[in-house]
Amino acid sequence: MIHISKRGEISRGRALAIRLLGLLVGVLLCAVITVVTTKTNPLDVFAAIVKGSFGSARKTWIFFQNTAILLLISLAVTPAFRMRCWNLGAEGQVLAGAIAATACMVLLEGKLPNAAAIAAMLLASLAAGAIWAGIPAFFKARFNTNETLFTLMMNYVAMQIVNFFCVVWENPKGSGQMGIINQKTQFGWVPQLVNRYLLVIVVAVVLTVFLYFYLNFTKHGFELTVVGESERTARYVGIKVERVVVRTMLLSGLICGLTGFLLVGSINHNVSSVIAGGQGFTAVMVSWLAKFDPIVMALFSGMLIFLGTGAKEVATSIGLNMSFGDMLTAVLIFCIIGSDFFVNYKLSVSRKSKEVEKHV
Repeated sequence: MIHISKRGEISRGRALAIRLLGLLVGVLLCAVITVVTTKTNPLDVFAAIVKGSFGSARKTWIFFQNTAILLLISLAVTPAFRMRCWNLGAEGQVLAGAIAATACMVLLEGKLPNAAAIAAMLLASLAAGAIWAGIPAFFKARFNTNETLFTLMMNYVAMQIVNFFCVVWENPKGSGQMGIINQKTQFGWVPQLVNRYLLVIVVAVVLTVFLYFYLNFTKHGFELTVVGESERTARYVGIKVERVVVRTMLLSGLICGLTGFLLVGSINHNVSSVIAGGQGFTAVMVSWLAKFDPIVMALFSGMLIFLGTGAKEVATSIGLNMSFGDMLTAVLIFCIIGSDFFVNYKLSVSRKSKEVEKHV
């Protein structure tokens, strides 16, 4: 007989070993799939995956920059998730911050010095992200609405707002797309640190450390954890649950707004409804796999970006189509998610006793 039972406490090292074993199983499955379906040497495929992220200095910088963006969005949703408030609106909150920064770049050109405009962009992005998260937070706290559906629908509203203003501000007119904003004057472009990639990486590192201490060593972090475990207990010890819900969602919105500011002002210098690249949804998986630990989230963010860029490299360098690379990525992610089952549960095999067999 096979029995599934809940594990007790498990050390972080053992949990990591189980997940690494799941990754190894995924790698072996990918090798088998590659040989069977394409007759291609799997080592060539894996070499292409590595080359996708680390094939040149520029690719390496882009890898770390993309990891930083995914990590920032994952950090944004984590406080709410710890509170068991399922904020699925990170994509829309990033877009709100991005369109606010864009509005400042378009409307303030020639009216403010560049430094003042960048400060205005930052404040506008933070405010827009916070407002976009604060709306569902208010209704959750006041009327106990379903925050999952509310925040999810807010994503689509934000996308349409961005699409509308892209048409209003399209450059050149009639092109149907925004184009590079202030390309000649570089008004509103955030100054670089060494290169165009480093600023976002530094911001992600600082926020990771900040959120780790915020969640684990502050009163606010303690309160949202208690609310997540039991609202009834939180109210009993005097925690104002509604206030904690709104405050935590506002924090999520602020980080998303900051991410939107960085995407527009430092990286892309334009805006579109897909500027976040769907990472608002990927961040949910990153945060969940990391068990809401900001430090571990950095590892999972890097892993997912590594697999994604590797899939693209497989499609271009080996001549396999993009779908094949995505399939390998899906297999690896599935095995990693599946390994989480064995972190939380254990299987035990036992034989029926002779007395039970006779009774049956």
